[in-house]
Amino acid sequence: MSESSNSYDTIQTESLTARRHSLLLILHFPSSLPLRQNWGNSMGGSSFSVQWLPPFLLLTFVSSINASIHLYDHQGFREVGNSYLLSGGSEGIVASPNPSTATSHVHSFIRFENITFSRSKEAADQHSDTGHGTGLIQVVIFEAADRDNIGGSAYGGQRSICCTPDLAKLEGCKQGEVIRIPSATDIDWPIVLNVQFSGKSLSASMDDSKVPITKTGMYNLFFISCDPKLKDLVMNGKTLWRNPDGYLPGRMAPLMKFYVYMSLAYVLLCVTWFFQYMRFWKDILQLQHCITVVIALGLFEMVLWYFEFENFNRTGIRPVGITTWVVTVGAVRRTVSRLLILSVSMGYGVVRPTLGGLTSKVLLIGLTYFVATELLDITEYVGTINDVSGRARLFLVLPDAFLDAFLILWIFTSLSKTLEQLQAKRSSVKLDTYRKFSNALAVAVIASVVWIGYEVYFKATDPFNERWQSAWIITAFWDILAFGLLCVICYLWAPSQSSQRYAYSEEKGEEFDDEETQSLTRGMPEGDISLAKQENNSEEDEEEEDKRE
Repeated sequence: MSESSNSYDTIQTESLTARRHSLLLILHFPSSLPLRQNWGNSMGGSSFSVQWLPPFLLLTFVSSINASIHLYDHQGFREVGNSYLLSGGSEGIVASPNPSTATSHVHSFIRFENITFSRSKEAADQHSDTGHGTGLIQVVIFEAADRDNIGGSAYGGQRSICCTPDLAKLEGCKQGEVIRIPSATDIDWPIVLNVQFSGKSLSASMDDSKVPITKTGMYNLFFISCDPKLKDLVMNGKTLWRNPDGYLPGRMAPLMKFYVYMSLAYVLLCVTWFFQYMRFWKDILQLQHCITVVIALGLFEMVLWYFEFENFNRTGIRPVGITTWVVTVGAVRRTVSRLLILSVSMGYGVVRPTLGGLTSKVLLIGLTYFVATELLDITEYVGTINDVSGRARLFLVLPDAFLDAFLILWIFTSLSKTLEQLQAKRSSVKLDTYRKFSNALAVAVIASVVWIGYEVYFKATDPFNERWQSAWIITAFWDILAFGLLCVICYLWAPSQSSQRYAYSEEKGEEFDDEETQSLTRGMPEGDISLAKQENNSEEDEEEEDKRE
């Protein structure tokens, strides 16, 4: 396979991943759970010429492993250009503290354990039993800023990972090995470790070793062979990537603290809401029961995300069971939140006692949305992300995105009809509440559109994830926006002794009279009230006089 062909395929895969994220962002509902994306994905791969992008580096953003203990179980090498390589991972790592003052357990490092390479018998038989160095595999570690220090280009053509005869003359590299140019900031980087087969041996083992990280950055690991005879290489073993505070990748570490603050915010909201909820228990509306469920689910979700990240940070792995529980609770919370907003927009309990014939349709779209979201989240987070191709991800994200778009359209259409009904009934109190609710939704949508634009800009201008330390803000915003919208709903429909004024009433005239009386009395000075009382007393006196006559 030619270098240009492989590079093209790589870029096509990267472009498909970018389109997937763009589509989801455009149709993202403001109150939804944020996309806790695969941190390896990037939008910039297709925006640069291949000659400036080392082909193997593109694979980092397509096949990166979202864990700090990377396991390799019979992983095969892939042909890219004039080399065969396997991506070992890509993570943001914070530099270790000063070695003279730091203790051993706070060092940042990448450690290799039980790494074994296996080749086919046909490849081994091409060498003699007494031969030494009958097959070379090179382990390459580099920081994203030094990406151009791996590989080279002869006469301005396509970049090659392995040294060719022309490059050997021009750059002095050794033919059959990876081209390495020392970094301008540290001549020891990029790091290249050699592992060789001996004689006709079918396997070669790498000595367990640890590479200390002394500079904060986005680090990439590749296992590369320039020998065409080793095209069927298979690797086993594991690598451990550690930050000073634990195994949590640097891009995800700030989110653990963020979920602590979000949990505290939900606790405060829960305490405030439940105090009012219990205080006015007899006046609680059905709508307020639904709000209570959403608050509880939100708190449960934030707590689960924190413990999932804490476990990840402590152990370096993401157990399938724990992650499945987290994404399931998140899917339930997002589904219930959407159905709540849809029901409120339809005027449930306010202009209609039930949803009537729409109940089955609402439940059906809710169930469909839950299934689509659950499948997408499990694919994204539960350890199978590297096994799903770009086309499969796009196939899973499309239903979720279009259901979100359909729900948004249904919500605003229903809200418009509800406002018209309340205005026709001249229900001033309810109309005022719904106008505030519609304004809050409008602000949320505007904020979402602005943030989507920023997110697209952020990803497009950072193709190699060099701004990984601030990438957590992209995810955090959606949680904050969802929480803010929930707080607005809690404020507008807070339990109180007058909660029943929001309830549906069959007697339109009575409802109108009660509301108008409240609004008039609220704005009438004391003198006017006394005059009204005097008029009532005078009417009673006249009636008594008529009776006497």
